[in-house]
Amino acid sequence: MELININRKDYEFVHGYGKSNELRKSLNDLTQKIFGFNFEQWYQDGYWKNQYIPYSLRDSDKIVSNVSVNIMDFKIFGEEKRYIQLGTVMTHPDYRKQGLSRVLTNKAIADYRDKCDLIYLFANSSVLNFYPKFGFEELKQYQCVKMADSIYPDGSVKKLNMSDENNRSFVIAKVMHAVPVSKLSMCTNAELVMFYCTLFMKDNVYYLEGYDAVVIADFVEDMLEVIDIFCSESIPLNRVLNAMTNKSVKRIALSYTPLDTSSFETILLEGEETLFAMGKDLQLLNSKQFMFPKLSHT
Repeated sequence: MELININRKDYEFVHGYGKSNELRKSLNDLTQKIFGFNFEQWYQDGYWKNQYIPYSLRDSDKIVSNVSVNIMDFKIFGEEKRYIQLGTVMTHPDYRKQGLSRVLTNKAIADYRDKCDLIYLFANSSVLNFYPKFGFEELKQYQCVKMADSIYPDGSVKKLNMSDENNRSFVIAKVMHAVPVSKLSMCTNAELVMFYCTLFMKDNVYYLEGYDAVVIADFVEDMLEVIDIFCSESIPLNRVLNAMTNKSVKRIALSYTPLDTSSFETILLEGEETLFAMGKDLQLLNSKQFMFPKLSHT
């Protein structure tokens, strides 16, 4: 047992405890309270493995603060990289403003700073002054958008039922054997993709039979948002977009940076989250116009 004293109070530090029913339940309780979801179904489906590592402080039998380490292997502009993303940053309301998140963040940075090419996170507007204190710098992101110009209704587009185990296994296989479609391509992290596909995006998973491709996409008013594409052979992006487009779609936005951006307008991404990063690849990313794939967010 490792005890950490913060403001004259001892907390138990626990980490990497996904297989502990007691600790996992406490983490789920806090996550549900703060964010409105939990990780239990993801765990029970077998997707919580070794890439998601919670760093937590426990008071008595209750986890009261957490910062999770996510091990992310990417292909970044053609080079294989290991990045660390910090996520699920939260503290129980009764324990806030006591420095608990600061201690956990420092501990995670110390453990991984020399083991990766970048440490990064996405912060909401309420904590923009918090992360620079650790040495994080803000990075701009850019999104590729275009007007829809061709419509080829494709009867082979099928929505997949992600409650079906066979469909889930099919999607995992596609993810694991997919060729890169993005300048920043997440590698070997089907577990995180399935977190989205079985929770927040369970109604957004499609199969294009003619191209043998799984497409994660959302239709919002007159916009088609293509979140990611998983296929074992390279397919011209415009063919996928044309197949997914219907008469109501006027605009198309990609939630990743495609290998070829020439047919897109690249615009500054503005929203509720700000990207912060530190590490060896900071200068490289500062010199590029890019977007971390939406499915890589934790």
